[in-house]
Amino acid sequence: MRTKFSLSIALYLCLTVPTQAQTVSDSTYVATTTSTTLEDAPAKPWQLSGFVDVYYAYNFNKPENHLRPGFLYNHNRHNEFNVNLALLRVNYTQDKVRGNLGLMAGTYAQYNLAAEQELLRHVYEANVGIQLLPKVWLDAGIFPSHIGAESAISRDNLTLTRSLSAENTPYYEAGAKITFEVSEKWTLTGLVLNGWQNIREADGNQNKALGTQITFKPSSKVVLNSSTFFGNEKPDKAKQRRYFHNFYASVSPADKWGLIAAFDFGLEEKAGDEDGYNRWWNPTLAVKYQVLPQLGIAARSEYYHDKHGVIIGTETANGFQTAGYSLNLDFAPTTQVLWRVEARVLDSKDDIFTKQSGNPTDKNRALTTSLSFAF
Repeated sequence: MRTKFSLSIALYLCLTVPTQAQTVSDSTYVATTTSTTLEDAPAKPWQLSGFVDVYYAYNFNKPENHLRPGFLYNHNRHNEFNVNLALLRVNYTQDKVRGNLGLMAGTYAQYNLAAEQELLRHVYEANVGIQLLPKVWLDAGIFPSHIGAESAISRDNLTLTRSLSAENTPYYEAGAKITFEVSEKWTLTGLVLNGWQNIREADGNQNKALGTQITFKPSSKVVLNSSTFFGNEKPDKAKQRRYFHNFYASVSPADKWGLIAAFDFGLEEKAGDEDGYNRWWNPTLAVKYQVLPQLGIAARSEYYHDKHGVIIGTETANGFQTAGYSLNLDFAPTTQVLWRVEARVLDSKDDIFTKQSGNPTDKNRALTTSLSFAF
């Protein structure tokens, strides 16, 4: 009851602040590699924006508990209509100060932030920033992750469901960061974080993590990004340092085309007295073509190799070695509304999935549809 009451107060305050409502672009929606919806820099001091993503997913393995595989955190409820993300955001930028507050609800928040304190599960972002120098900003709080090309807002991604890479790297992080806008083409960021997607620190862990981000935009059609993470995600007495790098290229070679190619590579020290590192890696390729102003199609191919279960644990001999294939159809009747349908197949080396009968299988097939609204 206390959580619901506190959330209601926060939502009321957001709505009663004198704001200028933010709307999506007047141009017809095209889901390419650059977002023109919720992530734009505000043109006026106060900006209010919102997003609602309602979905229905059908998993052909028919899980009795209505949950899709545990390494998926978006659109993960089987055979039921539900809300993946309902988000309300207030943004402020004036002179040398900026701040962001986003409150959310939905199954994304329920499952992806399950380890956080109950009230914090409703926080999409909450951060403040100050300009130290003409091109240098210091921000602190809770903010979207600096890793990867995909966000929690499905409308801003090439495909409806998230890649295995996005689902198993941080969506959010808590800490402080310094951003240096070197030029129109180069941006450098250094971060000090609580850890790998966590707001509150785990018991027995007194460490802080470090991160970097380098973004290069040689033209309006190309974005190259390199992000890193260094930290210990285990208790201090069982320290296992993690080193991770994500690279992606986001390219729009023509007005109707969008493409993202990404590669993740990670190392984590082995447990106990063992020497060396456990490794995992993950390539992803997604492409979108806008057939008509209101109609687009997209496809994704990916592979996730985590033999030692550093990120995705299994009880099979080969760990998690899984390929994924997706086909996506988009229809945007207006600039605010987007209807998406996606078919997805996951094909694993071992029988890591379970059928309704209880028998193991190496395949997982699902059909997901979503109707979203943004302002």
